[in-house]
This record gives sequence, C-alpha cells and structure tokens, in this order.
Amino acid sequence: MPEALNELAGLLELKQSNAVLGHAVENGELTVEVSVARLHGLVDFLRGDAACRFSTLIDITAVDYPGRAARFDVVYHLLSMYQNQRIRLVAAVREDEMVPSLVSLFPGANWYEREVFDMFGILFSGHPDLRRILTDYGFRGHPLRKDFPTTGYTEVRYDDVQKRVVYEPVSLTQEYRQFDFMSPWEGAAYILPGDEKQGA
Repeated sequence: MPEALNELAGLLELKQSNAVLGHAVENGELTVEVSVARLHGLVDFLRGDAACRFSTLIDITAVDYPGRAARFDVVYHLLSMYQNQRIRLVAAVREDEMVPSLVSLFPGANWYEREVFDMFGILFSGHPDLRRILTDYGFRGHPLRKDFPTTGYTEVRYDDVQKRVVYEPVSLTQEYRQFDFMSPWEGAAYILPGDEKQGA
C-alpha cells in the first residue's frame, strides 16, 4: 500500500506541481500539503483523473495553530472507491484568507464548510449559504479556536417566568482556573497494543 501511495504522490507532484507543496506517507496514509489558491483545481483533478478517481469527500475539518502566521490548517479527507485509497489534503490558511468552496465539486461539502466556518470562523469563497450550523445565529465567537474561553461568553437557559430561552453573561460559582498543561499523550513515541496498522 505505501508504494501505491508514493506513486500517487509522485503523480500529483508531476501533474499538479503548482498546487502540491509537499507530501508524506506515514502509518499507511498519504498527506499532501496544498496551496490554498490551487485547492479547487487539485481536488477537481483528484476527482476526474482516471488514475485517481477520488469520488467521495469524507470530511472537512480544521486545526488551529494560534502561534503561526497561517493560523489554520483546513483538512480534507477524500476516498477513491475505485482505487481503494484515501488521501488527506492540508491547506495552511491565514485568519484573513478565504478558502475556495468545494460545493461545486462535492455538494456534500456544503454542511462541512458551514461547520468549519461556525467552529473556527474560516470563510469559504463561493459558498452558496455560509451561515452557522451548530451554534445559534447570535452566538459570539468560534468555539474550536484555541483562544475561545472554555467557559464561553454567555449561558443559555429556559426561563419559566418569561416562557422563553434567555441569554445571560457567564456567572461562575467558583474562581476561574487556567488549565494550561501539556497533555501526557502529546509527543508520545510509543504505540499502544491494537493501535498499530496492518502492513504499515
């Protein structure tokens, strides 16, 4: 399997050299770093090329790196049922940068992109209906950003007297505690039994 993934990476670097910034095959998975400006064209190639045929968009998500100039990584997972392969595309995006929407290629990208917008505040150009999908329309902030407070800004509750949902500023019953510790699992070099991949 790694040979096939390396061949696919070579094909992409040959035919889409202006879009591919780098690639890695680790744990039997191909990850390709992609230029945001060329993302739409690369995904169109992956979907239509006979050697690729990535016909299914599995997911779109993002990761927040507040210390970087390109703060976010927008991550795409695609599946080729014809070639029995998966590919992960990663595009580094600045906070003020727009990502091209993939709704014209994969209609299912609609809700994925809305979720990324709602949770991270990343804007998608050409999206037909970019609005919140998981939080209220009046919600303040984007909950999966690393700088979003763990307590949030408002609390929501149903008021029996007013017979409606009310929003109030967060009221903590105890002093705020800062949990800024490194996870014991971060950077672990060992693999737990059962986590290893077959043939990787």
